[in-house]
Amino acid sequence: MSHLLVLVPSIYLFCLGLFGIYHRKHNAISVLLSIEIILLSVSINFVGFSCLLKDLDGQIFSLFVLTTSAAEAAIGLAIIVLYYRNRGSLFLSDMNQLKG
Repeated sequence: MSHLLVLVPSIYLFCLGLFGIYHRKHNAISVLLSIEIILLSVSINFVGFSCLLKDLDGQIFSLFVLTTSAAEAAIGLAIIVLYYRNRGSLFLSDMNQLKG
């Protein structure tokens, strides 16, 4: 029963992030935010099961996930800001012009 208390919020956030990626795929900032929500759900899983198993490895792994997601958000937002300054649009369909 206690495993479900860890999994239910994590599954809810993961599905919310997937919904955000597939439903709001026109805006680059919405997709970036949805990826952050997915990484947060993974981090909740690591911390929850680390507490249930009384082991610190999951909590240390969670710190790595949060650090990576912060770096990804900073670099992703920098790219989005530069793209908006050059093109004036944040739509992902307009970003196809960046190919080759």
